[in-house]
Amino acid sequence: MFARFSFLAVVALLASGCANNSPVLGGKNISYGDSKAVELVTNEFGSTDLQMIAESMTRSLAQSGILQGRPVVQVYDVKNKTSEYIDTREITTSIKTQLMKSGTARFASDNNAMQSQVDQLKLQNQSGLYKKSTVAKTGNMVAAKYRLEGSISSIVKRSSDYKDVFYKFSLQLIDVESGLAEWMDEKEIRKTTER
Repeated sequence: MFARFSFLAVVALLASGCANNSPVLGGKNISYGDSKAVELVTNEFGSTDLQMIAESMTRSLAQSGILQGRPVVQVYDVKNKTSEYIDTREITTSIKTQLMKSGTARFASDNNAMQSQVDQLKLQNQSGLYKKSTVAKTGNMVAAKYRLEGSISSIVKRSSDYKDVFYKFSLQLIDVESGLAEWMDEKEIRKTTER
């Protein structure tokens, strides 16, 4: 009897812990939205543009067949050639994430993460803090077969009644050894605002 009561008490406790009874803090004008919904707050670069570019480029690259055998790719940040601030690292992160999830490619440390990789290897090998059998050996990093790089540019036109923004995103995959571009694609987006 006591065991049955204890079991029921534990089940009730777990069930109440899983329910989200937390109060909501903050203003009344804030709400969650669908992260995949089309965002048209302004005609500047936005979340929908980032998602469209990442999905289009990932699909094109994965379907090209060039990445057979899951080669190692090093990704460079996209060059922002527009007149507005665009976090281009988020574009490349989305592309990398989708390619990784699809099992299409593996990724070497990019330029920004390379110093962290080198620092970790030095720490493990030179500090004497780690058990020898667990230390990562130097000289075993895998070099990239390809590098992925691109750019985003824009053309902005204004009149008294309209503002038109045309974005062009270009991406290319280059064989590191030969220097040859093995794949290229572009995604164009036009956004027009009537005043």
